[in-house]
Amino acid sequence: MGIHTAMSRKYSALTAAQKRLGAAIGAALVCAAGCVYVLGSGTAIAANPTAADPGPAMVRQGDKLTVPANSPLRARLAVSAVGASATPHAISLPGIVEADPARTVNLLPPLTGRLTELKVKLGDVVKQGQLLAVVHAPDLDQAWSDVDKARDALALARKALERARGVHEAGANAVKDFEQATSNVEQALAESKRAEARLDTLQDGNNKSRVLNIRAPVSGAITALNYGAGSFINDATVALMTIANLDTVWVTANVPEDLLGAISKGQAAEVELPAYPGQKLHGTVAFVSAMLEADTHRNKTRIAFANPDGKLIPNMYATVGIAVPQSKQVVVPPSALLMNNDSTTVLVEVAPWTFVRRTVELGHEDDDSVRIVSGLAAGERIVVRGGVLLND
Repeated sequence: MGIHTAMSRKYSALTAAQKRLGAAIGAALVCAAGCVYVLGSGTAIAANPTAADPGPAMVRQGDKLTVPANSPLRARLAVSAVGASATPHAISLPGIVEADPARTVNLLPPLTGRLTELKVKLGDVVKQGQLLAVVHAPDLDQAWSDVDKARDALALARKALERARGVHEAGANAVKDFEQATSNVEQALAESKRAEARLDTLQDGNNKSRVLNIRAPVSGAITALNYGAGSFINDATVALMTIANLDTVWVTANVPEDLLGAISKGQAAEVELPAYPGQKLHGTVAFVSAMLEADTHRNKTRIAFANPDGKLIPNMYATVGIAVPQSKQVVVPPSALLMNNDSTTVLVEVAPWTFVRRTVELGHEDDDSVRIVSGLAAGERIVVRGGVLLND
């Protein structure tokens, strides 16, 4: 009996402790929800004070969006008046460095024959008149033979004319014999001139020899070499070598047909080459080709550059930027544009911090601005940054 009574008292004490603990936990949960503690002095302090309700971030009324004064969005939006600009629009085109055809010579051998000596190598820089190659050509031997025969025939005709003149003056022959002798001299002289002229086209004028000496017709670099020493040249239509004067070169831009109307002679051009990163060359359009390329359907527009140091090498890739004149148009930063379904829009301020969405038609885009063809007027204020936060 005594043991049972002691156990009952202990159980009652434990139950009371559990009740006090539960009450304390409940009070803590209530205080976490916003109760206050009262200090001994009587001052009340909120255990977890609630912040004032900031209200909605934005308010929609019909087609208008209003950002209230206490909205946190105001700090994240930038609103500015738009301006207009007539700055030229730069278009970027692929290009390539080319030798000027007017300064490039495909050197064709005047005769077939064996290339006995080759005086230059690929890449050599040569001067006008420099000896490039020596060819033994059978046709040159024939040309010399024709000259020798023509000279001999002319000398013989002149001697016959002198005899005919003496006899004629003595009255011992007919007039027609003297006239025939005179005609023979004229014909022999004409044949001699023809043979000499042909030889001149094959040789070096005053420096004639019995072998075919091929000299540089212009100064430049050997950019192609199609025969080696000892080769037999059997096709006079195949170039022996190519000489290109690279003191001036072209950068050729390939212009699509739809942009051709915006390109004209004299426009400013800026050229960049992967070979020289960070460097820009400035020039003007020298001429626009009168036709499109049949395979690419693009126009070759060329910019000429002086190349005294030879840094611009034919077939280098290039990027050509050409400034195209523009009429005065409204321009906005790209961050002001919002996509809305299939249209592009901006948020126009119609009252302080009240905006309406407006569809715009875009023009050319430059590095930091986009031209607006229609839908926006200069001076109107729009959201230029953070508009995506209102793009619901």
